[in-house]
Amino acid sequence: MGLWNFLKGAGKSLIGGDESPDADALKKEVADLGLDAEGLDITVEGDKVKVSGDAVSQEMREKVILAVGNVEGVAAVEDENPGPEPVFHTVEKGDTLWAISKKALGDGNRYNEIFEANRPMLSHPDKIYPGQVLRIPQDG
Repeated sequence: MGLWNFLKGAGKSLIGGDESPDADALKKEVADLGLDAEGLDITVEGDKVKVSGDAVSQEMREKVILAVGNVEGVAAVEDENPGPEPVFHTVEKGDTLWAISKKALGDGNRYNEIFEANRPMLSHPDKIYPGQVLRIPQDG
């Protein structure tokens, strides 16, 4: 089981305000992004989202966690199924994908790997914001 914290006041607004979205709104967001959440159950308890069940892949599981976590009003996402520990990075003021890539992957020129690992949540490599959580791809 993993628990990841998100900046509750940052992220995509699904309902407006600082109110936590419900499970149906989060499921719609996942579907609108074109992510395959088949086999996953998404529930909401206050400002915490729980993801359980078997995803089609580890990559898809991680993308669903990020898609629901990077929503305004969500403070944490709990993954109830053990699996490989994903590597996430919380964007800080002044961060760029190049700088994150240099720090996390050892080479800034690999920034496109981080961009691709976070599609479709990212639409452009320069469009990241403080508080956003990104998936860092791992070899293998």
